[in-house]
Amino acid sequence: MGNPAARRRESASRGARIAITATVIVLWFAIFLGGGRMFSQLNDLGTNDRVHFLPDSAESTQVDRLDDEFRVQGYSYAVAVFTFDEPLDDHAAPLIERQVQRMPQIEGLALFRSTPLIVSDDRLAAEFVIPVDSQGALDETVAQLRTGLQEAVPDATAVYITGGAGFAADVIAAFSGIDGLLLLAALGAVLLILITVYRSPLLPLIVVFTSLAALCGAVLVVAGLARSGAVLLAGQTQGILLILVVGASTNYALLYISRYTEALARGRSKWDATWDALKGCWKPILASGLTVIAALMVLLVSELGSNRTLGPIASIGIAFALLATFTLLPALLMWAGRAAFWPRRLVAHEQHADVVAGAGLWPRVARFVARRHRRVWIVTGLALIVMALGLTQLRADGSPSSEYVMGQSQARDGLAVLAEHYPAGSGTPAVVVVDAPRMLEVTAAILQVEGVDHTRVATLGGPTPVTPDGIQPFAAGSGIALAPLVIDNRVLLEATLDHAPDTPEAEAVVRELRTALDRVGADVLVGGQTAIDVDANEAALRDRGVIIPLVLLAIFAVLVALLRSLVAPVIVIGSVALSYGAALGVSAIVFNELFGFSGADPTVPLFAFVFLIALGVDYNIFLMARAREETVVHGARAGILRSLVLTGGVITSAGVVLAATFAALGVLPLLFLTQIAFIVAFGVLLDTFVVRTLLVPALVYDLDFRSWWPSAHAVRPAPVVATQPEREHASV
Repeated sequence: MGNPAARRRESASRGARIAITATVIVLWFAIFLGGGRMFSQLNDLGTNDRVHFLPDSAESTQVDRLDDEFRVQGYSYAVAVFTFDEPLDDHAAPLIERQVQRMPQIEGLALFRSTPLIVSDDRLAAEFVIPVDSQGALDETVAQLRTGLQEAVPDATAVYITGGAGFAADVIAAFSGIDGLLLLAALGAVLLILITVYRSPLLPLIVVFTSLAALCGAVLVVAGLARSGAVLLAGQTQGILLILVVGASTNYALLYISRYTEALARGRSKWDATWDALKGCWKPILASGLTVIAALMVLLVSELGSNRTLGPIASIGIAFALLATFTLLPALLMWAGRAAFWPRRLVAHEQHADVVAGAGLWPRVARFVARRHRRVWIVTGLALIVMALGLTQLRADGSPSSEYVMGQSQARDGLAVLAEHYPAGSGTPAVVVVDAPRMLEVTAAILQVEGVDHTRVATLGGPTPVTPDGIQPFAAGSGIALAPLVIDNRVLLEATLDHAPDTPEAEAVVRELRTALDRVGADVLVGGQTAIDVDANEAALRDRGVIIPLVLLAIFAVLVALLRSLVAPVIVIGSVALSYGAALGVSAIVFNELFGFSGADPTVPLFAFVFLIALGVDYNIFLMARAREETVVHGARAGILRSLVLTGGVITSAGVVLAATFAALGVLPLLFLTQIAFIVAFGVLLDTFVVRTLLVPALVYDLDFRSWWPSAHAVRPAPVVATQPEREHASV
C-alpha cells in the first residue's frame, strides 16, 4: 500500500502543481481580456504626422511650431480642387464661394477661415484651402467635406480633397485595418503552418493563444505609456509590434515544444518534461530575445522619434513574448498533457546515439554537409555575395509621400489635377519665417531661386501675394487694404514651387532656398511639407550610419556571453549580415523591375536590418547553442552535425512561420510596410534554408574546434565512435 507519508507528500505536491498551473493560466487570461479591450484603442493614441517625429533641432520642426501662431492651431489643411468642362467666367468665383459657405455645417471644419477661391489660368479649375481639425476624426471630416462640396457646387465635373489633410485621411483609412485585417492574416498564416507541422488541432491553438496573450500584455503597457505621453505612438509601430510579438512568441514556442516533446518521448512525466524542456531551452530562448531587445533599444539613439519609440515599444512586446513562453506555454501544456498532440501518440523511446546516421531529411543534409563542407560554405557564400550586388540598384533616399498609400488615392489624384492647372506646388508651399523688417529682402531672395513660382504672406484676410515691391494692395476684390500678420516681430511667407511637393525636384528647390536665405540671415527658417521630407530623409540617412554598427556590437556582446567564444559569434553575425545584404539586393531589383516602385524611405533598409539581423541571429542561436551542448559530449564536428539534425525541423518551421507573419504586413496598402514585409520575409527564408542549414554548419564543421576559440578547451569531446560522414572525410 506504500508509505502513507509519502503518499501525502505526493498528493500535496500534485495539488501545488495544479494550483501553480491554474494560477498562471488565470493571470494570463485576465491579461488577455484586458489587453484585448485596449487593442482597438491604439489607433486613437497614435499619430502619422512626420513632423512630430523630427528632431527638435530640425529647421522644419521650428517652423512648424511658429506656423501654429499664424494659423488655426490644432488644424491641418485640406486643398479642395474643382474641375470644370467649360472655362469659368469672371462671376464664377464669387458664386462658388457663396455656394460653399451655404454648405451644411460639418464638424471639424473652419470654413470661415478658408482662403479665397483661386481660379486657374486656363479657367478650368478652382482651388481653395480649408482648415480641418486634426484632433478629431479627420478621415470622416474629409469624406463629408468631399461629399458636401460636390453637392454644393453641382456644376463642377469633379471635386478632389488633397493637401496635408487629404493625404492624412488616406493614411488613416489604410491604418484602420491594422487591428483587424492584419491580425487575422498573421494568425491565419500561423495556424495553417502549425496545423501542417503538428497535425494536431489543439497544439496550434495553444501556441496561438500564447502569442495573443503576449500581444495583449504588451498592448496594455504600450497603451498606458502612450496615454500618459511617455511615448509617441506611430501608426506603423502598431503593425510592427503586432507582427513581431506574434512571430517571436511562435518561434520561442516551437523551440520549447521541441524540447518538451523530446522529454515526453523519453517517458518523462508532464511535470518532469516541463522542467527538462525549460532547462534545455531557456538559455537560447532568452539569448534570442535579448538579441532582439538589444537591437531594438539601439534605436533610442535615432534622431527620428518614430524610430526611438519603436525601440522600447517593440522591446516590451519581446519581453512579453519571453514571459509568456516561460510561464503560460508550459502551464497550458501541463494542463493539456499528451492530449495536446492528439491524434498523434508520443511513444516513449530512447534517442539513437548517432542521430546523423538516420534516414530522414536532416540526417541526409548533415551527411552532405560533412562530405562537402568546404565546397558548401564557399558556394553558398559566393551565391549570397552575388545576390548582394543588387544593392547597387537600391533607391532608398526617399519616395514620394503621395505614394505612401498604395492603390486608389483621391488625394494623389487631386495632386495630379493641381499640377495640370496650377504650379505643381500649389496648396503645399514652402513656408518661410522671418522678422518683419526683412520681409521684402527675403521675398526678393526667394523669388531669385529657380523653381519658385510666386510668394504670399500671411495676413488677417488669408495668404496674400507679395513681391519685392510690397504686398498686393487689395485682396480678392474686397477693396480692403491688407497688412502682413506680425507675431513676435515675425511674418510668415509662403513660396509656391513649380514642382509637386513630394518630388526630388521640390526637395532640391527647398535645399537651394535654405542656402540662399542663409546668406540673408541664419535665423531665416524654411519649413513646410517638402522641408519636413528633406529633414526626415537626412535624419534617417544619418541613423543608418550610426545605428547599424551599434546593433552589430550589441548582438555580438550577447552572443559572446551565450556561446563563450569569439569566433562563433563572428561566424553567426557575418553570415546573417551577408544574408541581409543578399535579401536587400534581391529586393532592390524586385522593387525596381517587378513592382515598379519609385523608391523607398531611407528607414526601410534600417528597419529591415534590425529585424533581419536580430531575428536571423535567433535561428543561429538555436543552432549554435545546441551545437555547443552536443560538442561537449560528441566533439565539435559531430556536435554541429547533431545540432543540425536535432534543430532542423523546429528551426525550419519557425522560419516559415516568421516569414509568413511578416508577409502579412503586405495586406495593408502602405508602401513602407509592403517593402519591409517583402525584405524581411525573403531574408528570413534565405537565412532559414541557406545560412542556417548550409553556410554556418559547413563553416563550423571546417573550422572544427577553432570555432569555439578561446574556450575550445572547455568543450572537450568524449571518446565516441566517429560517424560515417566523418570516417569518409577522414579517409579523403
